[in-house]
Amino acid sequence: MNVDDALGKLRTLPYEDLDFAKLDHHRDLRTGFPEVIYAPGKTPEQLTQIAQSMTKSSSKVLITRADPEAYDIVHKVLPEARYNKLARTIVLERDNETPLVPGVLIVAAGTADLPVAEEAAVTAELMGNDVKKLWDVGVAGVHRLLEHLSILQEAKVVVAVAGMEGALPSLVGGLVSSPVIAVPTSVGYGANFHGLAALLAMINSCSPGIAVVNIDNGFGAGYMAGTINLAIAGTLRK
Repeated sequence: MNVDDALGKLRTLPYEDLDFAKLDHHRDLRTGFPEVIYAPGKTPEQLTQIAQSMTKSSSKVLITRADPEAYDIVHKVLPEARYNKLARTIVLERDNETPLVPGVLIVAAGTADLPVAEEAAVTAELMGNDVKKLWDVGVAGVHRLLEHLSILQEAKVVVAVAGMEGALPSLVGGLVSSPVIAVPTSVGYGANFHGLAALLAMINSCSPGIAVVNIDNGFGAGYMAGTINLAIAGTLRK
């Protein structure tokens, strides 16, 4: 690295001021994962400028809650970016040669919960975890979950995603010795109250070892699961 390049990097430390946003380029150094970009509410110009600036300090960029139009905008300036339509995420990963750490399992109650579950999976994978998935194994057909008991019990950490009554994490929590991260979704009929009923059910669970994130917060659950799994494996940056 020459002197001019070094000075250029020093100018953006510890953050880069874009006027409309202050990018935390040191977050990857502090926490092991870079700042994540939340797409809604940002103009096309803001989104592309933030994404381009993040690539200066990190080999990994994650944009959440991005619609196809947002991806088209980002893809024009960052052609290597990948879009997951189900998860609504845009990912740019320039260094993916490090072996993934097994141990994270994402469990979704129903097909309608998959956008949130897939967001959790994308996040944990980008952090360096090898993620397994079990889809459509809600409590209305409990035999579908019990058929995969060995997979559940092999996991180091489980993310359980459910709307409606939100009972899946309690069931999973009674079957495994690993921590369970419960994710309520806004899926359900009127009395679901856009996920509030599932959230309260999960908070009031009688199964031990369950932690609950916010409604539809697949990113937060995936991040927590990834962090726990990397810590167990001893590969979490210290």
